[in-house]
Amino acid sequence: MARLHLRIVTPEQIKLEEDVDMVIMRCVTGDMGILPNHEACSAVLDYGALRIISEGGERRIAVYGGIVQVHDNIVSVLANGAQWPEDIDVSAAQAERDRAQSLIESESPSTDSLTIQRDHIKLRRSLVQIEVSSYSILGSKHHV
Repeated sequence: MARLHLRIVTPEQIKLEEDVDMVIMRCVTGDMGILPNHEACSAVLDYGALRIISEGGERRIAVYGGIVQVHDNIVSVLANGAQWPEDIDVSAAQAERDRAQSLIESESPSTDSLTIQRDHIKLRRSLVQIEVSSYSILGSKHHV
């Protein structure tokens, strides 16, 4: 049976390189699932949990934007940033969520759009970290 070769790369390191059965990721246009023999495509990644399904198990990694390219059963994820659940400081993520929510609630109509956008990005990142940190890692194959 055909499998996918998944490679997740950030500017700092290769986060994962292995064969998997399926990948589900958050794109700016919605969630996208990739199975073997998927047509070639590219998409812009949003902040979200990237789900890796392999050998009956599922792992998740937080991905903070980037692009994905799919071609000939190769899924290349070029992420702006990515974190495994065990690398996430949950209390720091919760504190960041609270700070970002407070800033968003206190924004006035005169707040500049760049500040508003920055606060929303901080909130989204912290929510993804909190979500992904709640999943346990199955196996230890994720480190390259």
